[in-house]
Amino acid sequence: MLALSRVADVGNFTRMPFLICVQITIPALINLKLLRIPGFYLYHSINDYRTAKISIPRKDFTVDGNVARCNWMITNLSKDGRIMEARRLFDEMREPDVITWTTVISGYIKCGMIEEARRLFDRVDAKKNVVTWTAMVGGYIRSNKISDAEKLFNEMPNKNVVSWNTMIDGYAQNGRIDSAMYLFEKMPERNVVSWNTVMSMLAQCGRIEEARRLFDRMPERDVISWTAMIAGLSKNGRIDEARLLFDRMPERNVVSWNAMITGYAQNLRLDEALDLFERMPERDLPSWNTMITGLIQNGDLRRARKLFNEMPKKNVISWTTMITGCVQEGESEEALKIFSRMLSTNGAKPNQGTFVSVLGACSNLAGLGEGQQVHQIISKTVYQDSTFVVSALINMYSKCGELGTARKMFDDGMTSQRDLVSWNGIIAAYAHHGYGKEAINFFKEMRKSGFKPDDVTYVGLLSACSHAGLVEEGLKYFDELVKDRSIPVREDHYACLVDLCGRAGRLKEAFGFIERLETKPSARVWGALLAGCNVHANVKIGKQAAKKLLEVEPENAGTYLLLSNIYASTGKWREAARVRLKMKDKGLKKQPGCSWIEVGNRVHVFVVGDKSHSQSKLIYSLLRDLHSKMKKAGYEPNNDFISDEDFSLT
Repeated sequence: MLALSRVADVGNFTRMPFLICVQITIPALINLKLLRIPGFYLYHSINDYRTAKISIPRKDFTVDGNVARCNWMITNLSKDGRIMEARRLFDEMREPDVITWTTVISGYIKCGMIEEARRLFDRVDAKKNVVTWTAMVGGYIRSNKISDAEKLFNEMPNKNVVSWNTMIDGYAQNGRIDSAMYLFEKMPERNVVSWNTVMSMLAQCGRIEEARRLFDRMPERDVISWTAMIAGLSKNGRIDEARLLFDRMPERNVVSWNAMITGYAQNLRLDEALDLFERMPERDLPSWNTMITGLIQNGDLRRARKLFNEMPKKNVISWTTMITGCVQEGESEEALKIFSRMLSTNGAKPNQGTFVSVLGACSNLAGLGEGQQVHQIISKTVYQDSTFVVSALINMYSKCGELGTARKMFDDGMTSQRDLVSWNGIIAAYAHHGYGKEAINFFKEMRKSGFKPDDVTYVGLLSACSHAGLVEEGLKYFDELVKDRSIPVREDHYACLVDLCGRAGRLKEAFGFIERLETKPSARVWGALLAGCNVHANVKIGKQAAKKLLEVEPENAGTYLLLSNIYASTGKWREAARVRLKMKDKGLKKQPGCSWIEVGNRVHVFVVGDKSHSQSKLIYSLLRDLHSKMKKAGYEPNNDFISDEDFSLT
């Protein structure tokens, strides 16, 4: 199994085989909605408040025994996704009844064949009842055709409470809150599902006061009602009110406990979440996953890892959550080790989110060998054509210096199924390598293909312009972004713009832009400006940028070093020394530079000033020879930038 120790063992080590089980063909994997990519939602649904799926009655009251047997066979074939066989059996029946018709129509809907379902539904000889109509309405909602669902709902000759609930839920899923409320008020009769659906909808969209009033009006409540209200209050920051409601619950199930724990974690109250977790009368897998996710999202990887190791059983969500947490906290080596452990067990198999996170770890480590092995595993799964996974592969190959492979994957594997994610991936890849004009060409080609850029697209595009020195183009695209009201302008965009101007020496312009920001500039924005001041030795703006940056990140040693170097580059040695001494007084130290290179399946690690490598004498001899040749070629080192910690005031 994988056992990387790139930085822990300074020197060299032999890379062990990644996985003994690489050759194992991974079957069709569990399709769990763990992650919503990009934006990675790791919290797990506390329950499904929506209306129940339309299903055929468990008891078949058909008088004709032959029809009843055919209905049973068609039902099983439909459940197994063998819809064509079910249809053939249906066509061979002399007198299919309404249950038969509804079963086949529902089977088509389940298989995503909504047009075939509608053609059968519209046949002159079709036998339909309220269940059939409701199934068809639900099918349109499932296919994101809310207008067709609405039209069919209005044409229904008869409606029951399930029909109304289905349409209300369709409106809720499509963000048509007022339409859902209007229909709810019109309902001739309501059940607890009706109330739960509308209350949950209001809470999830931020209309928490209306949701609470609805909860208080409910003629009867079940455990889902209480749990939905608790989740809604937690999501809207009213965690104490949620806890009062939790304590009042007449009965609780494990989902209720999970909802309350999730609420505490979402509101950064981890101690209370852990206390509740310890008090749970029973825990299921989501209980453990919820707690681990909460710890990770609050930056407490140590406690998350401890809890993860204590889990009696793990599923794909458990493993993926832990892998993602390690990647987010910069522990990519540990992420790969966990992935290796996951594959060595006979339990959970990786899903789309797992592969995206693991490829992110490979990208961070520039681990081409590991990335290729992960790619080999992916090629044996149903996720090899996933646009998210392919985009992660493009990013991995790009970060590992294999831009040609990244481009080949984009050209060969995605022609028929390119989406915005894949376009963003290839634009970011070329931006990373400084090919600004090529990235812009991809951007133009993407638009010609009918794709509208999103916020991620513009981050890649602006970064490409910055790295390639295309200042005017970058300013043009930023202006275009600001004018497009449909795309939110994020911190990353501001940082890219400041970096663009800073690299080009337009520091006053960058500083003026920051001062005009309506939101408080982040550390990334001030850091980009300070880096520009360092390159162009601008003391005046550099001092202001460093001051602002230290207000946000007072313990950042890099800020002191950059400011010191700015002073030194302009000959202000006393000021440079003063900054260094202040840094020492605070006990801050810069992390030493570290790099590694892979040669012959062995990773050689180098840290600044370190001589522990077995061939250090030869390496330093070659470096001195290289420096000598550089000087002869006309290179003049910049000695203004001081890196030693013993800089003293003279």
